[in-house]
Amino acid sequence: MTRSALESDAAPSGSEKTAGRPSRYRAFTVPLILTFGILAIGLAALAIGRYTIPVNEVARILIDRVIPLEQTWTDIESQVVLGVRFPRLLLGMLVGGGLALGGSALQAVFRNPLVSPQVLGVSSGASFGGVLVLMLGLGSAFLVGGAFIFGIAALIMVMAIGKTRSGSSILMIVLGGVVTSAFFAALVSLITYLADPYSTLPSIVFWLMGSLATADMGKVAIAAVPILLGSAVILGLRWRVNILSLGDDDAASLGVKPHRLRMLLLVMVAFMTAGAVAVSGVIGWVGLVVPHLARLWVGPDHRISMPTTFVLGAAYLTVIDTLSRTISPGEIPLGILTAIIGAPVFVVLLRNSSRRAFIDA
Repeated sequence: MTRSALESDAAPSGSEKTAGRPSRYRAFTVPLILTFGILAIGLAALAIGRYTIPVNEVARILIDRVIPLEQTWTDIESQVVLGVRFPRLLLGMLVGGGLALGGSALQAVFRNPLVSPQVLGVSSGASFGGVLVLMLGLGSAFLVGGAFIFGIAALIMVMAIGKTRSGSSILMIVLGGVVTSAFFAALVSLITYLADPYSTLPSIVFWLMGSLATADMGKVAIAAVPILLGSAVILGLRWRVNILSLGDDDAASLGVKPHRLRMLLLVMVAFMTAGAVAVSGVIGWVGLVVPHLARLWVGPDHRISMPTTFVLGAAYLTVIDTLSRTISPGEIPLGILTAIIGAPVFVVLLRNSSRRAFIDA
């Protein structure tokens, strides 16, 4: 059976309503809207701040890096755009896109729209690695390395707990994630308790709440490797994820190995989450909220919804980060704003899910 035939067979049950002209219309309009939207949001993020720069000057500064233009901007404006805000913009887009796509992949793997990257315990493991490095007073390079190593260690723990004689079941993996999260959360609390309250504790608490304030091109390069690699693998397999949604028996009959595909997706999500937490701290709710927004816009077909989710996640966290550094004299940690928005959305989704379950029963 050809790949196109498999994709056709794997289309969601409601795909008949979006076949033909509407789907072709979406195929052209969605990328166009996303492209212009992300460019507009990026320019606005580079222009807005305590030191406001006109958007046209921001555009000229960026274009001047490729095509030399007559300088109409000041050196300070150039330094603010290229040295401060541009690395922060790139890092926010990478982290937001990676967390959102990871949430979309997990929701597909577990067939549960209320799942997010935190379910694997990778965020908790990476958090412990980060706070341990901060307590020991090591450099930023060790911070990234420590968060990444313990994030992967958390994934190994989850897989070990979820391993049974018949393989790794979804339920056991979820339970392993809960246990691993609780374990590393307890270790984080222990480190917080032991930390010096006058020097180390404030930096630990601020890092745990998530921030892009220390963004630079070095961190962008570090985050780009796991996030872009994981995203490329997941997006390359998105048509197989449609087949996976049909059920293990149907997927196996179409030539897809469900267990192997799930494990690969879980490893890639853990890889991306560990890389994101390593450079930005813990930023929750992105992997829960954004995939729902993408599905509400383009539908459940993962071939379209997953790329849309990545771009929406990049735009979403860019907007949140711009708000965090502009709406108050002091910068608000990203985790606070994402939780303020994500918690009410989670309640609405939970209520709708419970209502549907009651009706189906």
